[in-house]
Amino acid sequence: MADERTLDVQGKKLAVMGLGRSGVAACKLLASRGAFVTGSDHRPARKIETNLADLERRGVRCEFGPHRPETFLQAGLIIVSPGVNSNLPLLQKARAQGIRVWSEVELAFRATQASFVAITGTNGKSTTTTLIGLMIKHAGKKAVVAGNIGTALCDVVPGLSPEHWVVAEISSFQLETIDTFRPCVALLLNVTPDHLDRYADLSQYQEAKARIFLNQEPRDMAVLNADDPLTVEAGAQGKARQILFSERQPVREGAFVKDGMFWLRLGGKEEAICSREDVKIQGAHNTENVMAAIAASGLLGVPTSSMREILRQFGGLEHRLEIVAEIAGVRYVNDSKGTNVGATVKSLESFPGGRIILIAGGLDKASDFRPLIPPVKERVKAIILIGQARDKLQAILQDTCPTQGAASLEEAVKAAVSMAAPGDVVLLSPACASFDMFRDFEERGRVFKAVVRQLRDRR
Repeated sequence: MADERTLDVQGKKLAVMGLGRSGVAACKLLASRGAFVTGSDHRPARKIETNLADLERRGVRCEFGPHRPETFLQAGLIIVSPGVNSNLPLLQKARAQGIRVWSEVELAFRATQASFVAITGTNGKSTTTTLIGLMIKHAGKKAVVAGNIGTALCDVVPGLSPEHWVVAEISSFQLETIDTFRPCVALLLNVTPDHLDRYADLSQYQEAKARIFLNQEPRDMAVLNADDPLTVEAGAQGKARQILFSERQPVREGAFVKDGMFWLRLGGKEEAICSREDVKIQGAHNTENVMAAIAASGLLGVPTSSMREILRQFGGLEHRLEIVAEIAGVRYVNDSKGTNVGATVKSLESFPGGRIILIAGGLDKASDFRPLIPPVKERVKAIILIGQARDKLQAILQDTCPTQGAASLEEAVKAAVSMAAPGDVVLLSPACASFDMFRDFEERGRVFKAVVRQLRDRR
């Protein structure tokens, strides 16, 4: 394997660890390039949510159960899925033997000559990624949106030309195993505590996020949140030109808010994009997302007219402060993507104080829930707790407002209905992962919406 941006795998024996969405996409791409591919997953075949027969037709050999050392230690290259801990002893042994271990992101980058815009951060990645993709397309440029947002990068790269922009949402897990991945524009939106069940501390998590700048050169651009010290600190480690965004003050180059307007300042030129009220997506966290998208799109030559039009049209993503229904004067809001404390804090700040009935809880990621105390005291009328983290949350939040537990999400919604009065907001924003009760945050959000819609239809 050469170090430059090439992918010569013809006739080589390769292994993919993890047969989730990105692992399957990696298997298909490698097989299409003539490699002998073995895909391995610790789960039994019946738990794999993909068409295994299709993989086998493509020549991919599949293994299930404990990963077999001979499969990986005899491979010329190993691709690891994001859910796989990159420090597994088997992977460490492979590296010691000189075997490269890549993420699917690195593989996709090597497989195309298209240019990359990469977005990472604790919160806001999907919304910002979507906005940038829409703005680029509205400007008449070729773009695809993929990565951690839902469509695996290896699924889209075969159809790309060098003129394409790949707008890629990238997680810290994916960044752990990049090698030469070099986005022309890299965005770090924010760094707040998350995934501390995988990282030793916040500093290690920050280091993983900072890897997005690892291979950038002075001609590349790093877009950073000037209001987040950890983000600025991470960006300072790279060589790229720094472009900032800030809600608190104008920046030398980048995007900012002034007099209720979003502004872009680049190359000595300053232009008002639109007012806050013109932006269809509301919420405290979306101010950051909008500024980041404006800054990145400006760097790519997107006209401000295209930015303005998309900001007026885009209504937000499913499971991100999604208004499901209003029943008897009570709004029901699905923020199932609020999988960490920082996201839930931002969501609480988006609604009037004292009118929120919060449904929270799920799988604890070794989180510190104490930052929830001030916004809960100020804004939450009552809390209903679910999932594995219920008792821990109860112990921390019991003195902030009335709290109670529920055995299921359905039971939690019904309890919220009994408490709610006209003008209240029933908000699902769990501050936790979903895997204790659901397949993923999408399933959790869909269950919440189904229960709420049943209530609405009965009325």
